[in-house]
Amino acid sequence: MGAPAPDNNSERPYDGVIDLIVNYAYDYAEPSPEAWTRAKATLLDAIGSAIETFHTSKECRDLLGPQWPTSSSVPNGFRPPGTEYSLDLLKGAFDMGAMIRYLDHNDAFPGAEWGHPSDNFGAILATADILTRNALTRQDPSGVITIKQILLAGIKAYEIQGCFQIRNAFNRVGLDHVILVKVASTAVVSWLMGLDKDQARSAVSHAWADGHPLRAYRQAPNAGPRKGWAAGDACMRAVHLATLARAGQPGLRSVLTAPRWGFYHVLYHDQEFELPRPFGSWVMENVLFKVMAVEGHALTSVDATVILYQQMQERGLDAIRDIKDIHVKTTDASMTIINKQGPLHNYADRDHCMRYIISVMLLKGDVIEVQDYQDDSPWSRDPRVDELRSKITMTEDEEFTRDYHNQDIRSLANEIEINFNDGTKLNHRVDFPAGHVRHPKTLALVREKTIRNFNLGFSESRVGAIVDLIDGPKFEDTPASSFMDLFNPE
Repeated sequence: MGAPAPDNNSERPYDGVIDLIVNYAYDYAEPSPEAWTRAKATLLDAIGSAIETFHTSKECRDLLGPQWPTSSSVPNGFRPPGTEYSLDLLKGAFDMGAMIRYLDHNDAFPGAEWGHPSDNFGAILATADILTRNALTRQDPSGVITIKQILLAGIKAYEIQGCFQIRNAFNRVGLDHVILVKVASTAVVSWLMGLDKDQARSAVSHAWADGHPLRAYRQAPNAGPRKGWAAGDACMRAVHLATLARAGQPGLRSVLTAPRWGFYHVLYHDQEFELPRPFGSWVMENVLFKVMAVEGHALTSVDATVILYQQMQERGLDAIRDIKDIHVKTTDASMTIINKQGPLHNYADRDHCMRYIISVMLLKGDVIEVQDYQDDSPWSRDPRVDELRSKITMTEDEEFTRDYHNQDIRSLANEIEINFNDGTKLNHRVDFPAGHVRHPKTLALVREKTIRNFNLGFSESRVGAIVDLIDGPKFEDTPASSFMDLFNPE
């Protein structure tokens, strides 16, 4: 084998994708009214999901707080909702991102790649809160970041992440979708920090240059808790890269396109990214809220199972005594993400198994909840669950997959057929779950979920004060730190 040709060391402009991301993050300022409304709902839902995690997951609580071995608080640090901690920027971003994501109860956006855009609020809130506290200490009102700026940062992060998700399947090359959290968060926190565009290009180029997390921790046989804190890791890395660029670190101008050494060649099978629509506010307008604690592609299977259980009760049928087998028609995404056989070892295994979700609901007679996935849940040890799981088969329905990827439809269809020992059967199909943009009650249900989660950590009077601010005319002008102070322990 001959020696490789010398590398071309001529200076190049930044890759076009990097310019596109940074110009959008810095210049876009006119989201639709619908995007502003839904951005408010996503912010509150993310904070509510974080509070829910703090009060229901010891596993996540054990990850929070100052970085070992120190136990000291940071002056003007970030305080994750409901905690006593005051953290530096990096650990604050990690903790907030992990709390939002850990229970898989925050919003989602499906496409060729699957992801959770509200993960970005881990980086956005930690950055906005700390910058505002320090600005107020300096008596510098120009450095104060308001809720409106946080909402705009959220809209931008959602759009960057979501537009990449439409056509770019990082899962097909074994990479995890939090790569997009890192890229989107890096761009918007650079904007919040006041970096100039060239510094932001540098930061975003370094986000692409990182050795990216493998999807292995989301898939059998290695699914585990890392899928809950991976978003926090991406948020932490994003703010770190932005601070490095702020300190003068130069970027990698052709990090995507460089022959031999660039992202496209090394990690993406020599493909280039497809961005089928210009950046705007479309992703925020269409994001999927999760009003149930269920992996997004299984949401309609929950709705279908509720109906089927009711019909079984009307006929006097019992799940263990009378069911012969169950067949689920679903999408290609479900077949990849939540199609799981064999032992389920932990929370992360159970909440990403459609067979477990359906089986528990048929035995429980109600919607599955966060505690039903926990290691100490009686369902996790109930042999009847495994008996029912063994009777369930799953196949892809090509129509469901086409409509899932069709940007004008974006359904999440599941159809469940239950065959009984007496030769009869029941069947039900659901295309659009509660939480979908097409569902008329989505925003009302999200508000109910948010207030329910707030009530886990705070008194009725405190929750009332938070709601009054949210519904009042001064909410968007509220400084980030003043808002986050409302979630300090009482």
